[in-house]
Amino acid sequence: MEESPASPSEVNENKDLKALISFYSNYLWTRVLDFLPSPDYNFLRRIRARAAASRRRHRPRACLPLPLPANLLDSCQPATTEASRVLGVLHEILERTFSNLHNVQKNLQFWESRAEGSKGQKIKFMVLERGPQAFVEGSIQLLRGSDGEGSSMQNMCLSASAHISERIAVLTSLRSALATFLAQFYRKIDKYGEELVKDPQSSLPSLLGRINDLFFKLEASIGHLHAMRPSDSSVEGSYSLPLVFEKLPEINQDRSQWSDSEIRDSINLISQNLEKLESHLTFIVDKHRKPKRVTQYWIRYTCGALGLSVCSVWLIRHSRLSGSHDIDNWVREAKDSTVSFVRDHVEQPLLAIRDELFETFRQRHKGMMELEEVQLTSNSLHRMLLAFSEQTKGQKFPENASDQEMLEIVMNRYEEELKHPIHNLVNGELARALLIQVQKLKLDTETAMLELNQILRANEINFAILAALPAFFLSLILLMLVRAWFKRDTRAEGRGRVARLQRRLLVVEVEKRIMQYQTFVDQGMKKEALDMFGMLLYSLDRLYHAVKGHAKATGEWQWLSQDIIDLAKPSLQTANKLRATSRMERVYDCLLPALQRQ
Repeated sequence: MEESPASPSEVNENKDLKALISFYSNYLWTRVLDFLPSPDYNFLRRIRARAAASRRRHRPRACLPLPLPANLLDSCQPATTEASRVLGVLHEILERTFSNLHNVQKNLQFWESRAEGSKGQKIKFMVLERGPQAFVEGSIQLLRGSDGEGSSMQNMCLSASAHISERIAVLTSLRSALATFLAQFYRKIDKYGEELVKDPQSSLPSLLGRINDLFFKLEASIGHLHAMRPSDSSVEGSYSLPLVFEKLPEINQDRSQWSDSEIRDSINLISQNLEKLESHLTFIVDKHRKPKRVTQYWIRYTCGALGLSVCSVWLIRHSRLSGSHDIDNWVREAKDSTVSFVRDHVEQPLLAIRDELFETFRQRHKGMMELEEVQLTSNSLHRMLLAFSEQTKGQKFPENASDQEMLEIVMNRYEEELKHPIHNLVNGELARALLIQVQKLKLDTETAMLELNQILRANEINFAILAALPAFFLSLILLMLVRAWFKRDTRAEGRGRVARLQRRLLVVEVEKRIMQYQTFVDQGMKKEALDMFGMLLYSLDRLYHAVKGHAKATGEWQWLSQDIIDLAKPSLQTANKLRATSRMERVYDCLLPALQRQ
């Protein structure tokens, strides 16, 4: 039977059904991708960046101080309020520059470590450490490999190298620009320090103008980053708008003295420029940052979540929710076992130790009574030996006669009596000699029992301590775990041996950058010298922050902080700086090497 052709209405219905299925499948796939970590979160990233910047503003961090005289505010008495605002803005510029430089350096070190890895490590990073979506895409790319044997691996390795190199190039340029800005800023402050004390009215406007000029130099060095982006860039999304700072009014900039309102306007304008710089840097660094920990270890977290889900299902099956009392029984058994362990290995040994320590008089009195019983047996034996010896020898023995001598007499008589045992048992002294030996055996037994009792009593506290050893070792292990948890911070600010090593490495880093800076100066490489001086200031800031708490605790902060500030002075000779770093490693407790294990 032939089938009739489909009508136009049925064809339209089929098309509508296919379109509907395609629409919902694309919709579901889009929703799934929205839940996966993606490198591009434009709107959310901006909100997070602003929140992070707000937290940094409200939570100031102790950083390297400005190179200004301590009596600066005293010399600015006519304009103390405006001078305080200027100092506040300068300190905020320094603090934020250090913070941004640290953020750039942290991400740059991550990408440099990935660049030093082998091809296998790079492919592992591209496939397994960038989230589920990158895992799916990388797996498809590896499995596709139809151009030839090993071509997919080679392409993946080249893609990883390009991915890492692009981020290293951008972050290196950012670090160089920020380090140069930091060095110029710090030198300007150091240069105007004495002038601010002598003539603050004219020096403050001039300083504000120079600081604002530095922002435009930074704008010129950062503005070309969008041009460095290749056409096949792995950074998703578009770059932000070019960085444009506001200029100070040209009319006011040429005058030697500004009014209070003009100084306030200049301070506000510099603050606005600082906010623009903060927002721009946060956006660029966020696009080139290292993957989050959750993204890098998403496989572990996924396996952990699956394992937790399986455990949860298993627990529900054995709980009251499923009508089972297994968990209640297990809890009861665990409780009983715990109570028994505590009673046998903690409570009873401690009570025994307490009784041994605090009931000495009762134990001593009991021991004296046992000793008196043994003494009675000994006196009875002495009288028996004395009577037997006097009767056998027919002479009077002194009261203090030796028991050993009289016992020899008894044994000699006993040997003679044994020659005719039956006759002497009835008519002789054999029975009496036997009774004396029984009394001697009783005395020896009581003496041995007394000594054994004394030994056991002297070791009662040892037995109690031995019974408490399991609980002691368990408590020791828990204490070590808690101590390790408190000392898990391996950063330079921590309190462990690794943290102390990190602080010493910071001093080594400072020494290396001092020597590199001097090398660039000797070779006439001004730009590289400025860059290295900025990185030297960054290392000193990290050292300043790392040792502050420890040095205050040991009372060394007054001298250590001054040494760190002296190392940041541009006018101090390199030889003197190296002497200072050598002294810091030898003198200050927070920078001494950890004690070697025996």
